[in-house]
Amino acid sequence: MKNDAPANPLEIFAYIISTQIKDHTIVYVGTGLPMVAGILARNTHAPNITMVYESGGQDPIQGGMPWSVGGPFTWRKSPIIQEMAYSFGQCYNGYVDIAFLGFAQVDMYGNVNTHMIGSDFHNPKARLTGSGGNNDLTSLTENMVLVGLQTPDKFPERVDFITSVGHLRGGNSRKEAGLLGNGPVAVISQCGVFDFEPVSKRMRVKSLHPGMTFEIAQSCTGFELLKPEGEIPMTPMPSPEIIHTLRTKVDPRGVFTSLPTA
Repeated sequence: MKNDAPANPLEIFAYIISTQIKDHTIVYVGTGLPMVAGILARNTHAPNITMVYESGGQDPIQGGMPWSVGGPFTWRKSPIIQEMAYSFGQCYNGYVDIAFLGFAQVDMYGNVNTHMIGSDFHNPKARLTGSGGNNDLTSLTENMVLVGLQTPDKFPERVDFITSVGHLRGGNSRKEAGLLGNGPVAVISQCGVFDFEPVSKRMRVKSLHPGMTFEIAQSCTGFELLKPEGEIPMTPMPSPEIIHTLRTKVDPRGVFTSLPTA
């Protein structure tokens, strides 16, 4: 891709995800755009983060874009390499500040389904990948950010199956269930960035992407979205300098940020 071309949707997505990462934090990294976002954050506004790759690599030196969390670039000169189970143990012991998770469905309380579509567990409409380590992350990490496409069937009022817990039934139900951390703190989609109202824990619009309206976002949602007080902010877009960094230092081969061509 030409370095002066406008940012494509995947690059914008990666940038918005990266803005959720604060400097001097420990970031749990999975395959795909969250991996791009972590590396981008370290090359821009958060140079002092520690990246924990799901497969066990700890804060490797910067190299090429890994093809997955099991790629050799995730281990290169890492101060420690451990088994995947121990990387989840880091979450349990409070050593992970933020993690990212995709979904097949997410409901108004941030509960995630990656198990099945349909109401009959024994005869679902579609059988999905299941949990893997997803439930560990949503149950144990300090802050969870959910990332995916927003449509009414992907954003139902109630998920068909709770694979990974969010805020359960809202209110204090997550804490009462004995779960650690803050649970989901943000949801990022093609419509905008959403957070959760502090008392009810229901999903709320935090910002909308340029050209998006609340009405369009609501039409892409299977439940009533909450609005913030006052005018809804616009999601900041990446500067040309950030896009240049993404294309030249972070993902120069476009492993995760190039769009398919005909």
